[in-house]
Amino acid sequence: MPRVNKLRTAPSGGLGGATAPLPPACLRTALTVFFALDGFLFAGWVVRIPAIKHRTGATASTLGLALLGVSAGAVITMMLTGRLCRRFGSHAVTVVCGVLLSLSIALPARTGSALSLGLVLLLFGAAYGGMNVAMNSAAVDLVAELRRPVMPSFHAAFSFGGMAGAGLGGLVAGGLSPATHLAALTCVGLVVTAVTGPALLRGGTVTSSSGQPAANAPEPRKGTSARARRIVILFGVIALCTAYGEGALAEWGALHLSQDLGASPGPAAAGYSLFALTMAVGRLTGTTLLERFGQTRTLVAGGATAAAGMLLGALAPALWLALLGFAVAGLGLANIFPVAVGRAGALAGPSGVAAASTLGYGGMLLGPPVIGFLADWISLPVALTTVTLLAATAAVLGYSARHATNS
Repeated sequence: MPRVNKLRTAPSGGLGGATAPLPPACLRTALTVFFALDGFLFAGWVVRIPAIKHRTGATASTLGLALLGVSAGAVITMMLTGRLCRRFGSHAVTVVCGVLLSLSIALPARTGSALSLGLVLLLFGAAYGGMNVAMNSAAVDLVAELRRPVMPSFHAAFSFGGMAGAGLGGLVAGGLSPATHLAALTCVGLVVTAVTGPALLRGGTVTSSSGQPAANAPEPRKGTSARARRIVILFGVIALCTAYGEGALAEWGALHLSQDLGASPGPAAAGYSLFALTMAVGRLTGTTLLERFGQTRTLVAGGATAAAGMLLGALAPALWLALLGFAVAGLGLANIFPVAVGRAGALAGPSGVAAASTLGYGGMLLGPPVIGFLADWISLPVALTTVTLLAATAAVLGYSARHATNS
């Protein structure tokens, strides 16, 4: 029986009000704005880390411990957010987390020690993690309503938002203090949330063919089967494999190009920028790939492409070949995370999104320290080949999950 999905008006007096819900296309636009805002704010914070390190007087090790606050806050909050989405609706939780993320981004620049920085980063990480789970839960339901695999387009918005945030941060870094810059980002975030939030709250309730409200509905779901939970974990591991590569290239890509291939600072920094650009472009084509080839082929081809690209990027003897490898790796990894999180959400709602996102975020945390350890033990180029190994693992797992992808 074909799936029938429809948007209902939120209950009178609820968080969404009693007004007629938006058409799915308008709801997609509102949700895309939140994905872009998430990437924009996070990148704006990242580019000011060196200045905030100087302000707090933190050493490299104490700064590393403080930065764990972002990860700890995100991971702790992700599972809780799944319950909040079932209780209050993923649209409402997305809007609330948008406000909290906008407010908390101003705090790190106002700290005076590594300890206080770590504490406020717990709050920032909690808002960031909550927003990611809520947004993806809402996106999963909208994908079901549209009956088109548009999940990669939301992640493309996140990528382009991050590129814009990093680019703007680099432009103003010489003229604005971190406190002024991040306070301006707070204003931008609050304005965008105030303008777009009401549209998201009017998005109504997506109802599946079974009659059960989906993740943006304020009623809880019934428990999922043991088989579904196992498949969710499988897709979570696939997300981990691709996020491992993202974290590794973000932390170690520039150092590899400069240290091992003698690149000057400009080309070395361009390595990750090229990787991020091709990942964003790859996500723009993700819907077309999924419609034409299906989820299984997209996962397998993406993992294999990323593995080949990263093997070239890690072991190439020339800079231009390494840059080409980074670009190919970005294209390959582009759609694996969105597909994995989307499928987990389709199987288990917000809890599935939370589980897959938590595992994926764990991969992003795991990559940099593992590669650092292996670089000291063997060499950085060889250590970076672990990205190849995990990308290939994602391809194998994607094929093993073919019966769960309905493709």
